[in-house]
Amino acid sequence: MGIMTDDVLTLAEDGVARIRLNRPSAIHALNTAMCAAMLEALEAWRVDIGIEAVLIDHAASPDGDPKKSRGFCAGGDIRMLAESGAKDGVAARQFFHTEYRMNHKLFTYVKPTVAFMDGITMGGGVGISLPCRYRIATENTRLAMPETGIGLFPDVGGGWYLSRLPGRIGQFLALTGHRLDGAECLALGLATHYLPSASLDDAKARIIADPRSIDAILDALAVSPPAAKILAHRDQIDRLFRSDRLEDVFTALEADPDDWAQAQLELLRTKSPQTMKVSLRLLHEGALMHDFADEMRQEYAVGCRVVQRHDFLEGVRAVIVDKDNTPHWDPATPEGVTPHVIDQIFAPLSEDDAWTPHD
Repeated sequence: MGIMTDDVLTLAEDGVARIRLNRPSAIHALNTAMCAAMLEALEAWRVDIGIEAVLIDHAASPDGDPKKSRGFCAGGDIRMLAESGAKDGVAARQFFHTEYRMNHKLFTYVKPTVAFMDGITMGGGVGISLPCRYRIATENTRLAMPETGIGLFPDVGGGWYLSRLPGRIGQFLALTGHRLDGAECLALGLATHYLPSASLDDAKARIIADPRSIDAILDALAVSPPAAKILAHRDQIDRLFRSDRLEDVFTALEADPDDWAQAQLELLRTKSPQTMKVSLRLLHEGALMHDFADEMRQEYAVGCRVVQRHDFLEGVRAVIVDKDNTPHWDPATPEGVTPHVIDQIFAPLSEDDAWTPHD
């Protein structure tokens, strides 16, 4: 395989291929080289009759510091995207194009894939775990799509996955960026198994020894999770987040005096109105998609535009660069984001510029 980067390790052990994210200083956030290396490895293993399954996890910190191994994958290289978006956007588009091809490759992969979502699993980490056939949550799992807080939207297939969750939970997650724990991931179907983190090494060793028995291995090691806390708010979520019109969501929350509803209202007031509207439309249209490639094609067009708009550059400044956590969104209110602006963001790209799957 030709693409080399120390930020991701690709190797094979006794018929089982392994992808190990290895960028602990950034909680294994993805960059373009990592996505390209993973894509190339997946394609090589796809046609290798000696490979029976693929395991995806994160490597331990070389110095053994558990704090540096606290996440599976925190997302993508946001600083690079913002720096590129402030200029010509070329590097940002290259990242999205490569990442989405890798996401699509995983989604359509025929061989069993197993993702170990131990720790922080956000943004790009969601994009590499949810396409997998087996998705392992633990007591450490914290899964979220928090993009509206930096003027972005839940991409990497978010429009597909979130729109297929029960009721309006997907819309709630997309707008608020709420963090799900491992038990909640299992209850919502985002995870297929719940294992104690202490048993993950055993699970991996057993799979490598017998890759044709993944179901039995994971079933044997799985434990009953705690209660899924989000389900206690299911009725409120379905009622308050019922509309695909952001103004209606705000109106419903404003009219509900319940402490939980008011907490969500205060949270939404910190998010980008523009990309909250983008997110609602993305999920509405994603629910109607029949092909994951169509979803990725649309998200690529949206991403190419959003990454160069004011709210993303301002969100990254406020949350990641200056860390003052006081972004000045423009427009500042849902009413200020016109349907025309959203239509512009969602307009298809030309055939020459559009995203295409990997051959």
